[in-house]
Amino acid sequence: MQNKQSEENQRQRRSQQVEQQNEKADKQTRKAQRKQQRKEKKAQKTPIRRMFPIWLRIVVVFLLSFLALMVGLVIGYSILGDGSPLEILEIQTWKNIINIVIGES
Repeated sequence: MQNKQSEENQRQRRSQQVEQQNEKADKQTRKAQRKQQRKEKKAQKTPIRRMFPIWLRIVVVFLLSFLALMVGLVIGYSILGDGSPLEILEIQTWKNIINIVIGES
């Protein structure tokens, strides 16, 4: 009876070892398959062609920012300051503003 039990235990151990080896082999093959799929994806990708180059985007952002500043100055000077809207764009106006801020007469 003990012989049968020991033989059965050995069979179970062997089958467990075989299952573990199969699992390891499956993991390795899955890894290899994933690697292969990644390589294929990289090979199939086409390079990105931007509609507007990055340097052009930066220039546009600066221009729009400058335009927004000018519009804000004109609106602020004409509505809040009760001045002529285009006076803010004159150099003499800026000299007066700087003199007021610095404190010169």
